[in-house]
Amino acid sequence: MSRTARHPGIVLAGCIAVFAASAGAQGITQPKQGKGGSVVQGAAGTEGSKGDKGLEHCPAPMGAMAVVEPQNEVLVALQRYRLSSPVGLIRMMIQQSNCFIVVERGVGMQNMMQERALGASGELRQGSNMGGGQMVSADFVLTPSVVFSENNAGGVGGAVGGLFGHRAAAVGAVAGGLKFKEAQTTMLLADARSGVQVSAAEGSTKKADIGVGGALFGGGMGAAGGGYGNTNEGKIIAAAFLDNYNSIVDVVRNDKSLQRSVGSLKAEAAAGGATKAGGVFTEGDVLVPKIANVRLLSGASDAAKVLATLGRADELVVIGAIKDGFVNVQGAAAIGWVKAVLVMKR
Repeated sequence: MSRTARHPGIVLAGCIAVFAASAGAQGITQPKQGKGGSVVQGAAGTEGSKGDKGLEHCPAPMGAMAVVEPQNEVLVALQRYRLSSPVGLIRMMIQQSNCFIVVERGVGMQNMMQERALGASGELRQGSNMGGGQMVSADFVLTPSVVFSENNAGGVGGAVGGLFGHRAAAVGAVAGGLKFKEAQTTMLLADARSGVQVSAAEGSTKKADIGVGGALFGGGMGAAGGGYGNTNEGKIIAAAFLDNYNSIVDVVRNDKSLQRSVGSLKAEAAAGGATKAGGVFTEGDVLVPKIANVRLLSGASDAAKVLATLGRADELVVIGAIKDGFVNVQGAAAIGWVKAVLVMKR
């Protein structure tokens, strides 16, 4: 039975143990949906999702989440079972649940930064609106892990019977042909700003519906499957990760202090293109005007009152975020706002 602490700030720890035993019929691990291909399939986008059986769902996102690649030794172990990184699968789970917005911090991040570098060099088409201040900040960082035990599986059949009772026969059918004795999966959730671990999933095969591993994400595209739908090992691990993720959702949902203010996926995606790109400034940066006669304004608007007219040698310290293309600064004469495109770091 899953047990997950829900007290704010308490670090939760745990793992999910999935036992597999004996040879036997493949039973319920065989594909049950569609007419071919991986049954770990699905899709998620700004208009909703499909194929999200067994997932917790939320009416609105509770924050933005980045998923970290497991350590190299985990990836090597997965490759022995013809399984790729589980990150694609987990990211699709997150988006399908609508409990968090997924932000790119993996391999795709390199391509995103490449586009920004091209924009800064002037190579991109005019009006491309590519630059600083457009990315959504990650509120949480999720780290998944898998540990395998490859010892002789003899005797595990009794353990399966003890865990599942009358369901032992069905679980034995699922377990038939598995190449590992035990697989433990965990998910650790950390606050991206403080670095504090705020949750860790705990689950067990008693709670995780093994059949879900073979029925997850039914119908639609299966690009994120990575072997987790067409092998018994993949289905077991997929079900375990789903159980872990549901526990993570439960922790954040029941602790208002962990929830962050973000818009819907559709709104945040649209804001990326609508937000005017600017310089990347952080609090404490010292800026100087690019030209003479730059205006220091009382608000983030061209129509705001002029507090001072700056020369090229005047220094400004960033004291707030960029808003509507203006940056909040402290000058020698007053605190105000200047157009971000008219200033640069000293």
